[in-house]
Amino acid sequence: MAVKIRLQRHGKKNFAFFHIVVADSRSPRDGRYIEELGTYNPNTNPATIVLNFERALAWIKVGAEPSLVARRILSYEGVMLRHHLDGGVAKGAFSQEVADKKWNDWKAGRDAKIEAKKTGLKNAAIEARKAAKAEEAKVNEARAEAIAKKAAELAAAQAAEKAAAEAAAEEAAPAEETPAEA
Repeated sequence: MAVKIRLQRHGKKNFAFFHIVVADSRSPRDGRYIEELGTYNPNTNPATIVLNFERALAWIKVGAEPSLVARRILSYEGVMLRHHLDGGVAKGAFSQEVADKKWNDWKAGRDAKIEAKKTGLKNAAIEARKAAKAEEAKVNEARAEAIAKKAAELAAAQAAEKAAAEAAAEEAAPAEETPAEA
């Protein structure tokens, strides 16, 4: 019986998340499985992976074949590297201490990269909010200028209309008074 480590789809349309499972290769994608190793949620940024590292390593050591995506996830989490290092120790290529040092160095580098990505995303979001706020301030300033300009034009038009009305009243008043005096 061929055993595979693969993804089992869950979730809803356009919002899938996956369970990482060990299953018989003949069983359907979302069907029976032997053991669940963890979950993978690609909807978050960065993607969220929860994996039982020891069980995944144990299944790889007994010959379970990961699918392409499962292999990438296991590599990302370091299961494949740990398997490779354990193989080197078993062959006598290097000692367990050297393997542990390589593993710890890789793990520290990976954690630093993940933290840098999270920090970068957070900073990018803050910068985007600042830029949006500055753009909104520009738009509000332009609107205020337009309103002030319109109010000034309206006041000038009212003043001109009032002056015209006063001039018309002034012309009309002397015309009425002139015939009365004559």
